[in-house]
Amino acid sequence: MHLVSDATGETLSAIAKAALVQFEDSAEAEVHLWALVRTKTQAERVLAAIKSQPGIVLYTIVGTEVRTAVERGCRAMHIPMVDVLDPVLDALAGYLGARSRALPGRQHEMDEEYFRRIEAMQFTMAHDDGQGLVDIESADVVLVGVSRTSKTPTSIYLANRGLKTINIPLIPGMALPTELQSARNPLVVALTTNPDRLVQIRRNRLLSLNQREETDYVDLDRVKEEVTEARRLFTRYGWPVIDVTRRSIEETAAAILNLYARRQSDAGNTKGLPLGGG
Repeated sequence: MHLVSDATGETLSAIAKAALVQFEDSAEAEVHLWALVRTKTQAERVLAAIKSQPGIVLYTIVGTEVRTAVERGCRAMHIPMVDVLDPVLDALAGYLGARSRALPGRQHEMDEEYFRRIEAMQFTMAHDDGQGLVDIESADVVLVGVSRTSKTPTSIYLANRGLKTINIPLIPGMALPTELQSARNPLVVALTTNPDRLVQIRRNRLLSLNQREETDYVDLDRVKEEVTEARRLFTRYGWPVIDVTRRSIEETAAAILNLYARRQSDAGNTKGLPLGGG
């Protein structure tokens, strides 16, 4: 499969991944990404590569000359091709009664949204693992959970969507930070998981650090108590709970984004969610 884009190719990569997973039992895909293809000369080089290794072509090209070159080349080689933007652009054009501006890579411009994501990423990295809670009211989202419930990677994903995110670990025997108990502005979301799965993840973590395994940190009975106590805490504060046991980071983040959007809507904020860096 060849992915040809006049921008970074992130959109194509995501679409290709989503489609290919439906055929993982039928074939093993070899994917070639051709990004920033914006001249006819670059298109000709890509077509030469496609000719040497034929395969279905997915493309997102808005420039007429380059797009035409790719389409003619594929037709000449009898290579199947799909413009993944066409249906969306056509629908928008019909609905709005306007034509597309045909400008490549506009979603990656350094506009206000771009700088909001950068600011969110810097904020999130500075507040990882419960750091710097003095300005917790500046956060959009706070993630709470016991150790190894994917709080940090989920926080980074949310930051890439423009949400300032803090993650706070729950440590057995330690009280909640007073800043969290009194926080009013951020959406607090609790993450939990299956104790058996949690023990497995923690054991793998200890092995990667060359540390001994037999501690309370990986004792199943203690971990069950830790997870149960955390759930009691979540109920006491009325925080929404997401079980991450069988969820990917993307799925967990999507659930949190839905909660955030609903909260914004209930508060009368109609701006909606940032689109992120896709």
